[in-house]
Amino acid sequence: MLLRPIGLSLALLLTTAPVFAQTSPAPPAVAPTEPRETIEGTLSQDRTVIAIPALATPSAQTVAGLRTDTLGRQIAEVIAADLERSGLYAPVGPAGLRAITMAEVTAPRFADWQGNNAENVVHGFVRASGTGGLVVGCYLYDTQLGSELVRQGFEIQPGDWRRAAHKCADAIYSRLSGEAPFFDSRVAYIAESGPKGNRIKRLAIMDSDGGNHRFITNGQALALSPRFSPDYKKIVYVSYLNDRVRVFIYDVAAGSQKLVTESRNATFAPRWSPDGTQILYSMAVGGNTDIYRISANGGTPVRLTSTPGIDVGGSFSPDGRKIVFESDRSGSQQIYTMNIDGSDQQRISFGGGRYATPEWSPRGDLIAFTRMGGGEFRVGVMTPTGGGVRLLTNSWQDEAPTWSPNGRVIQFFRTTRGREGKSSLWQVDLTGVNMRRLPTPQDGSDPSWGPVLP
Repeated sequence: MLLRPIGLSLALLLTTAPVFAQTSPAPPAVAPTEPRETIEGTLSQDRTVIAIPALATPSAQTVAGLRTDTLGRQIAEVIAADLERSGLYAPVGPAGLRAITMAEVTAPRFADWQGNNAENVVHGFVRASGTGGLVVGCYLYDTQLGSELVRQGFEIQPGDWRRAAHKCADAIYSRLSGEAPFFDSRVAYIAESGPKGNRIKRLAIMDSDGGNHRFITNGQALALSPRFSPDYKKIVYVSYLNDRVRVFIYDVAAGSQKLVTESRNATFAPRWSPDGTQILYSMAVGGNTDIYRISANGGTPVRLTSTPGIDVGGSFSPDGRKIVFESDRSGSQQIYTMNIDGSDQQRISFGGGRYATPEWSPRGDLIAFTRMGGGEFRVGVMTPTGGGVRLLTNSWQDEAPTWSPNGRVIQFFRTTRGREGKSSLWQVDLTGVNMRRLPTPQDGSDPSWGPVLP
């Protein structure tokens, strides 16, 4: 295992302690929304101030080319950036804050941080493990009460220091917000380059904040519609090369892939079942597009829809009992649900405009979608019965939403106007106000946010 949780005690400042288990608090239920279409309001500026000085180190050591004192500052920077992009917190530091000593890691000078108007303070340390790795400790304190809220530690390989930072941020976020974590996760997406009429589209993956980026495919074949498997080990995607369309499953650890199905017919939008055993996809045959389900090991697909027109698979519900999808059977693109065997197909979207790319929240409480109308594409959410419609974005072309592991943030891609048509990845929380762009080395589209890493 690349990142091993360890118990932290005072002795751990000098020695390694045994493995321990971490648990996260259960997320609260979503507040009900009125069954009307709204654009979300303003975000409160009353955010919790958290001081985050650089993590301490017993002595500056170099491990695998990385200095522990430099990592102390870099880990603090990642923690601060994670908490800031949640929209709930106003982190201060590590720049501009004094360095803390090892003694202060477990005995903070609370009066100092109160003087900086910090309600909480994060302390921690980085040291060599003695076995070629690193030990990272992370603590959260309430400065007013002078109490410890979080204590977490990891023994890591040097290259995994960013994961330790994300895990620390997750623990802080969960403790203060009561929500499940989401920072230590990855995103698969399509990296785009070249002119608009002849785009090179490559499969790529990165951390949820854009770090540790790498390309998976070389661009010789057109890659589309990636989705992480529930166990995070694989990615399903569509590959177009000449007149052959293939659905592949890529094994992230092994760097290999296997063929699920192939055809000369247009095939798109593969999606995993919650247990990882089935793949949902859409295929156009004879001018009619329908939804199919196939084993992740391949075999004979099962056709789930048969109405005239275009039916495009969206995603399974978290319990695996339902499928949400889009169809133009009513004369325009709308959102429908059905049982996993194709029965009980019901329309759930009735607002103005067209609705597409539905994706069920991992919490099961909401469905994200793209609404098209008035020449604009906007991302929104609704309940599984079609109520409580809320539009979260207000740009020219925002589409293809994908959920964070805790169901509180949505990523999507945005395309600019004009001949170039540049696309980029963005994320927005359920307030519709806390929005930001994700850094990518090339244009990006069709993101897929995977679960929290183990």
